[in-house]
Amino acid sequence: MIQILDSTLREGEQTPGVYFSPEIKLAIAQFLDHIGIDIIEAGNPAVDREIAVAITRIANAGLKAKIGAHSRCRIDDVNKALDCGINFLGIFFSVSQKRLQQDYNLCLEAAIARIAEVITYARKQQSDLLIRYTPEDTVRSPIEDIIAAASVAVQAGANIISIADTTGYTTPFHETRSISYYVKTLKTELAKLNLHPKIEVHCHNDRGLALANALDAYKAGADIIDVTVMGIGERAGIVDLAELLINLTDMFAEKPAWDLTYLKKLYDLVSEHSHIPIPPHHPIVGKNAFTHYAGVHVKAVAKNEELYQSLNPEIIGIKSSFALGMQSGYTAIQLALKQIGRSEIAENQAVVSKILHEIKEIARRGNPIDIEKELPAIIERFCLNQIINSEICSIYSVFHVHEVHG
Repeated sequence: MIQILDSTLREGEQTPGVYFSPEIKLAIAQFLDHIGIDIIEAGNPAVDREIAVAITRIANAGLKAKIGAHSRCRIDDVNKALDCGINFLGIFFSVSQKRLQQDYNLCLEAAIARIAEVITYARKQQSDLLIRYTPEDTVRSPIEDIIAAASVAVQAGANIISIADTTGYTTPFHETRSISYYVKTLKTELAKLNLHPKIEVHCHNDRGLALANALDAYKAGADIIDVTVMGIGERAGIVDLAELLINLTDMFAEKPAWDLTYLKKLYDLVSEHSHIPIPPHHPIVGKNAFTHYAGVHVKAVAKNEELYQSLNPEIIGIKSSFALGMQSGYTAIQLALKQIGRSEIAENQAVVSKILHEIKEIARRGNPIDIEKELPAIIERFCLNQIINSEICSIYSVFHVHEVHG
């Protein structure tokens, strides 16, 4: 079964302007644990003391998920991570030629020696520690260098090798530029050395292909996929948690153990404290994800939601809805009236038609129409107008009678 690593608290907090307090980080971690996420990457303690405090608090919270920390390939950074009480450690160090030359001023052999030293040290400190090695910018590095570094890392004690598409470079269907190529190649070449680590993928969304690449990696045999809530992270972010879980659920022969009913509350929490609104059209959790609008659609889903829905919103604990506006038809008004408990009006064809006309007039002004708040006000105005018109007619009738008989 595929495992999910959520990095909202690490990668997600690398989104410009995003900060989660230790208390909020714990709340997010608890929601992720309720959903059934396997690994929660809680941050890099070398960045800030408060991050270390948050990781420690999460690690001691009794969650079922593995709690991990991110670490540069340095022994002092590893010690800071281990001091947090984690059981998952992610060590990263690039072996791309440009990075080695321009950033580290190291040759490949020296880089691999450092990787081996640091992983060996971490393994000696904690025998049951789950260790991941990530060659940053994996997919733009020579594959033979990646294999060399990965094999040494596994021999030194790494359990997981992560294929990092650090710049969102890969694309599905490409013979050698797809992430599935790297998954298959790495598994095959390491197996030849009798090395069988789990293969993880970390897909950035720079080209809008993170989810497609993640599913491509899954099909190729990846063992772990990285995600964040709302796909937040560096630049365009990474794979969105809800989108991946929904798509994987459809791919499994047996229903997975994830409890997706916590997704909406988790997304609302992250949105509130990251100050990033959830786009209305965001799949799965957006306001419009299960909202029907066009008259043809509303009329059809009133009979059977599957006619215009391939997903059942109940799997995330919500229900379908519909909106009123320029695209609305007669059926939508009837349904809306019944929704607010005015079924008696819904049976009056003339009144429904006039309310529909009013709805369209409001929509032309660019104003949103809330069924629970706006529709009752529209009905009240309509009824008031009816009364006024009726009184005017009565006054006119009396006046006309007096005039005739005067």
